[in-house]
Amino acid sequence: MTHITSPKVVVPPFGCTLLSPRQVLRTDRSDIFTCEPYFILRQRGVLWKQKGSYGRMKHFSSATCQYSCLSNAHNLGSSEKGCWRLHQSASSVPHTRCISCPDNGAAIPRFPSAKSGCWLPLYASKIHPTEYTGGVSKKYQRVYCQHEDVIAAGELDWKGLAPPEYINTFQGKEELSGVASIVDNLFVKPQESDQNGTAKKQEADPYQSVTHDNAATAMDFSRESNPEESIVEKEAWELLKNAMVYYCGNPVGTIAANDPSDPTPLNYDQVFIRDFIPSAIAFLLKGETEIVRHFILHTLQLQSWEKTVDCYSPGQGLMPASFKVGLIPRDGEENVMEETLDPDFGEAAIGRVAPVDSGLWWIILLRAYGKCTGDLSLQERVDVQTGMKMILKLCLADGFDMFPTLLVTDGSCMIDRRMGIHGHPLEIQALFYSALRCAREMITPEDGSLDLIRAMINRLIALSFHIREYYWVDMKKLNEIYRYKTEEYSYDAVNKFNIYPDQVSPWLVEWMPDRGGYLIGNLQPAHMDFRFFSLGNLWSIVGSLATPEQSDAILDLFEAKWMDLVGNMPLKICYPALEGEEWRIITGSDPKNTPWSYHNGGSWPTLLWQLTAACIKMKRPKIAQRAIEVAEKRISRDRWPEYYDLKTGKFIGKQARLYQTWSIAGYLVAKLLLRKPEAAQMLTCEEDFTLLEARTLLEATPKRKRSRKGVSKPFLV
Repeated sequence: MTHITSPKVVVPPFGCTLLSPRQVLRTDRSDIFTCEPYFILRQRGVLWKQKGSYGRMKHFSSATCQYSCLSNAHNLGSSEKGCWRLHQSASSVPHTRCISCPDNGAAIPRFPSAKSGCWLPLYASKIHPTEYTGGVSKKYQRVYCQHEDVIAAGELDWKGLAPPEYINTFQGKEELSGVASIVDNLFVKPQESDQNGTAKKQEADPYQSVTHDNAATAMDFSRESNPEESIVEKEAWELLKNAMVYYCGNPVGTIAANDPSDPTPLNYDQVFIRDFIPSAIAFLLKGETEIVRHFILHTLQLQSWEKTVDCYSPGQGLMPASFKVGLIPRDGEENVMEETLDPDFGEAAIGRVAPVDSGLWWIILLRAYGKCTGDLSLQERVDVQTGMKMILKLCLADGFDMFPTLLVTDGSCMIDRRMGIHGHPLEIQALFYSALRCAREMITPEDGSLDLIRAMINRLIALSFHIREYYWVDMKKLNEIYRYKTEEYSYDAVNKFNIYPDQVSPWLVEWMPDRGGYLIGNLQPAHMDFRFFSLGNLWSIVGSLATPEQSDAILDLFEAKWMDLVGNMPLKICYPALEGEEWRIITGSDPKNTPWSYHNGGSWPTLLWQLTAACIKMKRPKIAQRAIEVAEKRISRDRWPEYYDLKTGKFIGKQARLYQTWSIAGYLVAKLLLRKPEAAQMLTCEEDFTLLEARTLLEATPKRKRSRKGVSKPFLV
């Protein structure tokens, strides 16, 4: 198994304190690194790399600087390879590491030149204070600058490590004057200094990168800054922060469940891509974007690792289902431990299921990050573009299938156990369509990607036509199926998939309301899965896979069948449950998927956020508000279970994990979206009229005449 490893941990210099989770690397290389997330400082001719963990510094461009020496001579503006980032620290201790100190003891900050790699002075001293914080004079201030990947700043003492008294957080933020018009917001954080030049401690900024040491402080401040938060929300935020996973000092995700009473967590102590999506959206809505950025980049690195299941290697574009941060001894140095990322591509999963939805969710999250932060530099990076193209090529690869839908095995999505969804399940198709729409916005139109873009557009047209035409059922469509003729051999057949009318179960005829409809769960030759799957239908609304009329009808169905789909706890993952002989044959008598439990008709609180996004898109937020009020009555008291059992969701699931992270995050996202409905635009896609026009032409001529274009005479064999 290939691992991503952290920098080597060595003993700090004499008199210094090493603060967890900081990592230090000592090397004899003399050059300046500008593309790695570390500070570059010098001491006695030896280079030290220091990982910063505190503070949240944004991009700045050449116009941000008030001194021409920075903006012009030193080439510190935006570039093709990214932006520079500003890092500030204040200390009363003179130092001799990377910058020279004048006779008066004031440190002269310097910037590394983009061309030469040397340190350049900023002219910040007692005589020449900097003006980066609205004119606030900063004595003994040191300012460092590095390239795009530098994400956090820390206080540094003269030995290069951070004593606790220099870890400062700041109140508020002040906009820079003369800011260039780039996609990211430009802020610095003002800090006060005492007479000795030491920064005073103040309240924490809720938007800074949260670490183990300052998570509680940041959480308290965020509560005070939002008086609308309820007690349940405050508890949920605390639990979400406690579920965060760190790698090399930076947050990279949240574990699936954080139940302290669970002696056998199995793989619930890992970071699942699909489980982290609601957590990521919650952090984006809260303004804590760095954890999402780290997650996107680290999972992208994992995509390229070698994947082997019983001597077989799946496609290179496959994203892992989950990953775990661990410690292993460094080769040849048993006493030195290093952090690793250990991914699971399904080779260790229960049932060895393929994580098809992981890559689709990754693309959707990448677009949401850009929409929320305005920082498009991440999605424009070469490695991110390459990873996105690998996912798309894997999904768009030619095969034997006759339909535009994505063919998958059982257990390839949220329902990751045997539940009879193999083939073309709606959830995968909805995510596939949404990922194609998102990728179409983000992919760079280069010569090498034109064929891929063309294939994406063609697939979008065919997929939307197929789902809207053949997956949709309402009372009118049921009556048509009831009157189907079978065994039709014709290009103009009405019953194209040879569906037998007896497949329309009596429960469906009684359950279907006169007003409302939904997209069925699966469609294959001679088979229609009439079960209602919540996630697939809701995401079809969010991504505009369903028409506006169909989207409204789906929400009408929720209102008409409220007790069946919501009941005592939202939201049914599917309806109805498999029972009796059908359950034994389809699930293999799965003891976890018994009727009205887990994936077989269980109620999952995490689906609240998808319901809320769909309701906001269709301008019907009262439906989501009603569901949230139902959940708030007991979800906190029940300790945030993974799922609920019984037909109305009265009981906590018999094998449900408590303090399930995506139950917590799903509730938070639902509340945040209702409070700020316009934020849902980072998830939704509106109707694409260019695709609609092409689809209209396809509907007018659904049967294309087969021809032998380019063949002037028969082949001779």
